[in-house]
Amino acid sequence: MSAPALPRRGLVRTVLRLHRTALIVWTAFVLGSVAYLVWLTEVTAGSCPRNGMCGAYSGAVSWIGTFMYYSYWAVAAWASGALIGRELESDTARLAWTQGVSPARWLTAKLALPAAALVLGGAVFVPVYRWAWSAHRGLRGDNLLFNDVFADHGPLVVAYGLCALAVGTLTALLLRRPLPALAVSITLTTVLNRTLEPHRTPDFWPTHLTETAVLLTTTALATTAAYWQLRRTTP
Repeated sequence: MSAPALPRRGLVRTVLRLHRTALIVWTAFVLGSVAYLVWLTEVTAGSCPRNGMCGAYSGAVSWIGTFMYYSYWAVAAWASGALIGRELESDTARLAWTQGVSPARWLTAKLALPAAALVLGGAVFVPVYRWAWSAHRGLRGDNLLFNDVFADHGPLVVAYGLCALAVGTLTALLLRRPLPALAVSITLTTVLNRTLEPHRTPDFWPTHLTETAVLLTTTALATTAAYWQLRRTTP
C-alpha cells in the first residue's frame, strides 16, 4: 500500500517551516533598506549642505544599492546549498517523495515561494530606491551607469535574483553536494554578471530591458534544465 499523498497545503507549510529563517532575513533586509532610504532622504539629507556631495547621505544610499544589487550572490548560495543541495545530500528530498509528493511537485514548491519573495521584494524596493536616488541629486556623485544604480532602477535587480535562484538549483541537482554547488553557482552568476555589465549604455531603458530579457531567458533555460535533470535522476 502506497504512502498517503501529502496535501498541497502541507507541502507549502513544510517549505515555509524549513526555510522561514531565510524568508525572515530577506523580508527584514528589504523592509530595513526601504525604511533606511526614507530616513536618509527625509532626515539625513536635510542636514547636508546644499552644494557638493554629502558623504553621510550619499555613501549610505550607495551601500544600500550595492547590497541589493549583489544579493544575487546570497540567493545563489542559498539555493544551491540550503534550499536544494542539503536536502539532496541528506536524502530529505527522497523522504518527501515517498510521502506521495512527486519530485516535480517538490521542486515547484521549493522554487515558487522564494521566487515570489524575490519579486515582491523588488516590487517594494525599486520604487522607493528610484525616489530616494533622484530626490537629492546635487548631494550625490553617481549616475545611472554605475552598476548597482543601473540595476536597482528597474526589474533588472529582480531578474538577477531569479536567475541566481535557477542557476543555484540546477547546480545543486547536477552536483548533489551543497558546498561544491554553492561555489559553482556563485562563479557562474558572477561570470554572467561580468559578461553583461560592459554592454550597458546611457540609453537607459532599452539596455536595461535587454539585459533583463537575457537574464530571464537564462532563468527559464536553467529552470527547464533543472526539471529535466530531476526527472532523469529520479524514478
